[in-house]
Amino acid sequence: MGANIGIPSSEDLFLLHEGSLFHSYRILGAHVSKVKEQEGVRFAVWAPHARNVHVLGDFNEWQSGEHPMNKVSTLGLWMVFIPVAREGDYYKFEIQSQSGQILLKADPYAFYSELRPGTASRVVDLDGYAWQDEAWQQKKQEASSYNKPLSIYEVHMGTWRKKDRNSEEMYTYEQLTTELVDYAVEMGYTHIEVMPLAEHPFDRSWGYQATGYYSVTSRHGEPKDFMRFVDTCHQKGIGVIMDWVPGHFCKDSHGLRMFDGKPLYEYEDPRKAEKLEWGTLTFDFGRPEVQSFLISNAVFWMDMYHMDGIRVDAVASMLHLNFGRWDEAPIKNKYGGDENLEAIDFIRKLNKVIFEYFPHALMMAEDSTDWPLVTAPVHEGGLGFNYKWNMGWMNDMLKYMKMDPIHRRYHHKLITFSFMYAWSENYVLPLSHDEVVHGKRSLLNKMPGDYWQKFANLRVLYGYMSGHPGKKLLFMGSEFGQFDEWKDLEEVDWFLLDGYEKHEQMHRYVKALNQFYLKEPALWQLDHSPDGFSWINPHDETQSVVTFLRKGESPEDELILVCNFTPVVHPDYRIGVPKHGVYEIVFNSDNQEFGGSGQGNSLPITSVISPMHGQAYSLALCIPPLAAVYIKCVSEFQAENNEVEGGNQICAVKNVLLCSSLEEKGED
Repeated sequence: MGANIGIPSSEDLFLLHEGSLFHSYRILGAHVSKVKEQEGVRFAVWAPHARNVHVLGDFNEWQSGEHPMNKVSTLGLWMVFIPVAREGDYYKFEIQSQSGQILLKADPYAFYSELRPGTASRVVDLDGYAWQDEAWQQKKQEASSYNKPLSIYEVHMGTWRKKDRNSEEMYTYEQLTTELVDYAVEMGYTHIEVMPLAEHPFDRSWGYQATGYYSVTSRHGEPKDFMRFVDTCHQKGIGVIMDWVPGHFCKDSHGLRMFDGKPLYEYEDPRKAEKLEWGTLTFDFGRPEVQSFLISNAVFWMDMYHMDGIRVDAVASMLHLNFGRWDEAPIKNKYGGDENLEAIDFIRKLNKVIFEYFPHALMMAEDSTDWPLVTAPVHEGGLGFNYKWNMGWMNDMLKYMKMDPIHRRYHHKLITFSFMYAWSENYVLPLSHDEVVHGKRSLLNKMPGDYWQKFANLRVLYGYMSGHPGKKLLFMGSEFGQFDEWKDLEEVDWFLLDGYEKHEQMHRYVKALNQFYLKEPALWQLDHSPDGFSWINPHDETQSVVTFLRKGESPEDELILVCNFTPVVHPDYRIGVPKHGVYEIVFNSDNQEFGGSGQGNSLPITSVISPMHGQAYSLALCIPPLAAVYIKCVSEFQAENNEVEGGNQICAVKNVLLCSSLEEKGED
């Protein structure tokens, strides 16, 4: 971090209290350092309402009064250098409030924490890890993420695997490095999104009620063990995204709540501070020191841990003053509206800073509202994220897929409406942990029908998802069709891959689908442009079939996706196609190796000169039941001339008429 770690200049103090010290973790917290060649630890904490502050720890046997801190800023920064303190020591701040109350607080800027249920902070030096990810960092600069494949595997680190299925002992960062990284590579994912990462007291909060924003959770090992995990991901071509929670924090007494005896990190107005729905407290986004704390935290994870991106949780709760307050008297901003103007300014400031330091970062908003311009640049009036989770698509698709196929024809718009707004933002299509917990059932168990149909429904959902514009995210366990919903204290049901054929086949299918997605530029190269998509037929609600075209930068990359959302085989389903030539099915979710029925065309299909669906040509193919079928023109006929006469297109094409005639007669 540099030679002057922990020694604030007057400019640093000014920026901290202005809300613009974006590396505040280099000053606050505990830093192993030297003063006049004497080794020790420098401690710093912001506590403007405190009467006195002491440091208690292993180095003074937790005795009060041994190491008082000095107030070095009129706005409440306290510091002390303790020569007898060493790396590995546990410590807390003893804060005497203005009323005389004694508070024992964990360090808000601690880099490491005592393993729960302990609540002390721990001195650790984050310097010295030898990163080996230069090639990855260079590769990120070569092309925008918008024009690259992005397939995210969302992982809860505590339950991806356990050391024993019936054990409470979690995998270490070292074990995750050994197994999870290789698994993600094998399965064809481009990124891992990890949850939870910041320290938190209660396992079942999944990290969404944090106490240590700068402290990588001690549940799985040491900070440098997690650095090695990220480094290994990068060396093997996998990016890492952090699930980040700047909207609220928990009320545990050792945490941020009433930190120096008065509201400090939370709003002073209890109506604005209380997140009634979750029992947490909202950060005071208008307070400059809180802005320095949170923005520095996002910078910290990318700086010190080389994170590639951040998924910002619960953005809607930040944007709206009355989020979760339906039974309370509404809070209004100065214009009489519901918008949290301070949070909006904070979010814009956050994104501007991140992209200034890390131009290729992924900043993803988990926003469940229709707030406009979430992924538009700040200078154009947007919030400044570069991706938004498409919660509308997710809700519509799951509502549709849960229906008995006989009823889907009456709700066809649920699978087509998303194209009305698909390019209004840069979207990620999420099938996340939130959809498979708290009684919502697993994705597989949401599907209707008998045993076979459940798996077929899930395959067509994933196939449609891969073809739909937008990047992709899938929660662990869903890749092999876990039957039970996610159990947040137990490992994923890996035993299903040991002798349960349908789950093995689903696993094989997702791996093949991911690899197909990676190699087909049409599925991601123009993801965020309408030029990468065109409908062929969105209107076949009677048979619950949709057909569309995905395009890459090269015409040769074009793919046609046909999805059949009923268990009915269509042996001679005709669609319009843009090219005249020979087509092949290049991916079929109904293949027997994936657990399907094996329906579909095994031989190439030749188009005919018969306009349909606004296309100049058409072809007939067999559409399997509950299936997603991708077809591609593998050989295009070269027309010598084209003319239109009497409304009929006449093409002089080499070897075309004979082929077309034979196909229409059903002859080989």
